[in-house]
Amino acid sequence: MIYMRKVELDELDLKILNILQENCRRSLDEISKELNIPKSTIYYRIKKLESIGVIEGYYAKVNPKILGHDYFTITLVKAKYGPGYHKKIGEIISKIPGVWAVYYVLGEYDFVVIARAKNREEFVSQILEKFINHEEIERTNTIVIVDIIKEDPRIKVEDNR
Repeated sequence: MIYMRKVELDELDLKILNILQENCRRSLDEISKELNIPKSTIYYRIKKLESIGVIEGYYAKVNPKILGHDYFTITLVKAKYGPGYHKKIGEIISKIPGVWAVYYVLGEYDFVVIARAKNREEFVSQILEKFINHEEIERTNTIVIVDIIKEDPRIKVEDNR
């Protein structure tokens, strides 16, 4: 497990992060005018935030329901222990198409896996069967999400000093 060093960000960095999380398509010109800061400073700060790993990327938030991927599941996975098992099995699980997130956790289960599929049949045949047929996975427990009340990938960015 890799632990990242906490970085200290100033007030301008925090404002930029909040703006980009709200809409990462905003131009440097718009951000510059809103914050009353030169465009070159905004550009430099964004590049710095990218280079130190605070900003990991940009993406379009796609509505999975509109694309027909509205069968949403959380699967708890118990794996066989062994040297480096969490990295090995976690990597295998993460490569299964439809798997959206894999978390290594402590407790009765070893992994929490979030997946999206078009329907129950696709989930069972394309995702769950791969869990069941893998020799290093002892058992699974799947929860089907009926309705999403809140889902927001943004984090509240505030002074961390």
